[in-house]
Amino acid sequence: MSAPTVTLDSATPTRGVGGVGGVDLPSAQRAAPPSRNRLDSIDLLRGIVMVIMVLDHTRDFSFAGTLHFTPTDLAHTTPAIFFTRWITHFCAPVFVFLAGTGAYLQRARGKSRSELARYLVTRGLWLVVLEFTVVKLGVTFATDTHFLGAAQVIWVIGISMVLLGALIWLPLPAIAAFGLGMIALHNLLDRFPVYQWNGPGSPLPTLGQAAWALAHAQFQALPLGHPFPVVLAAYAVIPWVGVMATGYAFGEVYMLPADRRRRLLVTWGIAVSLGFVAMRLLNGYGDPSPWSRQPSATYTLLSFLNTTKYPPSLEYLLMTLGPALLLLAWFETLPKSRITAPLITFGRVPLFFYLLQWPIAHGLTLILAIASHRPTAYLIWHFPLGQAPPDAGFRLRTTYLIWLAAIALLYPLSRWYAGVKQRHRDWRLLSYL
Repeated sequence: MSAPTVTLDSATPTRGVGGVGGVDLPSAQRAAPPSRNRLDSIDLLRGIVMVIMVLDHTRDFSFAGTLHFTPTDLAHTTPAIFFTRWITHFCAPVFVFLAGTGAYLQRARGKSRSELARYLVTRGLWLVVLEFTVVKLGVTFATDTHFLGAAQVIWVIGISMVLLGALIWLPLPAIAAFGLGMIALHNLLDRFPVYQWNGPGSPLPTLGQAAWALAHAQFQALPLGHPFPVVLAAYAVIPWVGVMATGYAFGEVYMLPADRRRRLLVTWGIAVSLGFVAMRLLNGYGDPSPWSRQPSATYTLLSFLNTTKYPPSLEYLLMTLGPALLLLAWFETLPKSRITAPLITFGRVPLFFYLLQWPIAHGLTLILAIASHRPTAYLIWHFPLGQAPPDAGFRLRTTYLIWLAAIALLYPLSRWYAGVKQRHRDWRLLSYL
C-alpha cells in the first residue's frame, strides 16, 4: 500500500540520480550499491507502522469507545485510549514518505525516467481503483452503491504517484523544494473555505468545490449526485503529494556511505523533532488546533500532542517524520532477529498486507460479536452511517487481543507472498501488488 517494493543486493548496479543537494557526488564519496541491511531498515520501519496500522483499524471496528466518541477528544478520552490512537498517527506519513523513497530507489537501480514515470502513473491509477473496490469492500462488508467509498491513504498514494510521475522530470533540488515548500506552507490554505455537505437535499458542490475538497479536505462527505452517491473525502492531496516528493528526494541519502548517512539521519531527525516542539510551544502557525493547559499535566501533554491529521498539519508531519528519521538511523545498526524478521517481511509486501488487513480485522470483530451475542448490524457499513447501539463493541483490552490475532493471521500469508515475489522477480505484474 505504499512504496514500490525494492529489492537490491550487493550485486545490483546502482547509481545516484541527482546528488545530495543537487550536486553529484564524486565516486569516492558514493557508497557501494545499497546493502540488504540498509534496505532492511526501510522495510523494518514500514513493517512496524503497518502493524500499528492494523491496531488503528481494529479499534475502528471493535472498540466500544471509538463507536461513540473521538479518541482524541479530551473531554471523553483517557490516556490509554488517546495513545492507542495517537501512536497510529505515524503510519500514513511513513507510508507516503517511503513510497517516494521507494520510487527514487527504483530510479537508482537503473530505471530510466520514462520507465519510472510510466510505472508511477499506472501503479498510481491502479491504487485508486483498489481504494474504491477491494478496500471499500473490506472496510464496509457491503456493496452499497450510494457510498462509493472513502478517499483514504491508498487513494492519496495513488494520486501522489501519478503526480510524482510528472515531478521526476525536474532536477532533484526542485523536487525537494516542491515537497518541503508544500509541507511548510500548506497551512496558509486553511483560511480558504471547503465545501460542507449537510445531508440529502443540500446543494451539490460545483466542480471547483469538489476538486478543492479533495485537494485540501477536512474529512467530510462529498456528494457526487442527487441524492447520492457519496465519497468520503479523508486524505487530501495537499500536502501528501509534498510528503511523497520529499521522500523521493530523501532517497539520495541512500547513495551515501553508511557513517555519513546515519549522521545525516540523526541530525535531521533531531532537528525536525525539535522543530515540532518549538512550533507547538509557540502555538501560532503550523496547526489550526492550538494546544491549551488542561486540569492536569497529563491532559496538558495530550493537548500538546493532539495535532491535526485531516489534512495533516505542518506540526503533525514534524511530530511524526522526525522520529521516523531517527528510527531509520537506528534500524541500520540492528541485526536481524526473530523479532525484526517478521516485521521486515511485512514491510516487503505492503500493498498485499494492506488489502488483507481490512477484511481480517473486520471479520475477526464480526465473528467475536456474533459469538458473544453483541450487536453486529453496525459492522455492515451503509451510507449514511448509523449510530452504533450502546452495547456495541468491546473493551480496549479485547481490541488489543483481536489486533494480535489479526497479526498472527497476516504473518504466514505475508511470508508466503514475500517468497513468491522473491522467487519470481521477473513477473512484472507482482510489482503492482
